Amino acid sequence: MTDEMKKELLEEHIRSILDLIGEDIRREGLLDTPKRVARMYEEVFAGVGVNPEIALTTTFEESYEGLVVVKDINYYTFCEHHLIPFFGKAHIGYIPNGRVVGLSKFARLVELVSKRPQVQERMTQQIADAVMNVLQPEGVIVSVEGQHLCMCARGVKKPGTSTVTTIKKGVFKENVSLAEEFERALLRD
Repeated sequence: MTDEMKKELLEEHIRSILDLIGEDIRREGLLDTPKRVARMYEEVFAGVGVNPEIALTTTFEESYEGLVVVKDINYYTFCEHHLIPFFGKAHIGYIPNGRVVGLSKFARLVELVSKRPQVQERMTQQIADAVMNVLQPEGVIVSVEGQHLCMCARGVKKPGTSTVTTIKKGVFKENVSLAEEFERALLRD
C-alpha cells in the first residue's frame, strides 16, 4: 500500500470516527478535519519504525571524565492507551568513556522516541538504552517528567498531576553520589 493510499484510508477512518460520535461530517468546520488530522498524525508519529540511535551517530573522541547533564528537553507525545497527548521534560546525564556527542543530539534523541505512541516508562528506557548502546559511557541516568492528559482531562481528572520516571545504568546504579549530583544539576537554573 502506497503512502498516498494510507493517507486516504486514514482520512476515511477519521471521517468515520466523526460520524460515529454523532458529528455532521458535512459541517463546514469539519470538512477538512480528516486531512488535517492525517497530516498531524504523519508529523507526531514520524518516529514509528525509526531506530532512535540514529540521533547519536556523530560522536567525538574526548577525554572528559565528569558528569554531563542536558536538562529540560521539552517533548510532546501520545499515550498509546488513549492516543491523547502527554508532555513534559526529559533530563539526560552521562559519564563519558572517551566519546561524547554534540549536545543537540540529545534533543534529537528525545524527539525521535517521542514521535510514536508511547508510555513514559518505555520512553525513559529507550533514551537510556540509546545513549548506552551508542556512546558506551561509564553510566547514564535519564529522568523524564510528564503530564498525561489521559489522567488530567478524562478518567480520574486530576490536572496538575506529574509523573517522574528515572533509569540508572552503569556507574549510576552503584554510585549514589553521582545520582545525587545529577539531581542537584536539575535544581540549578
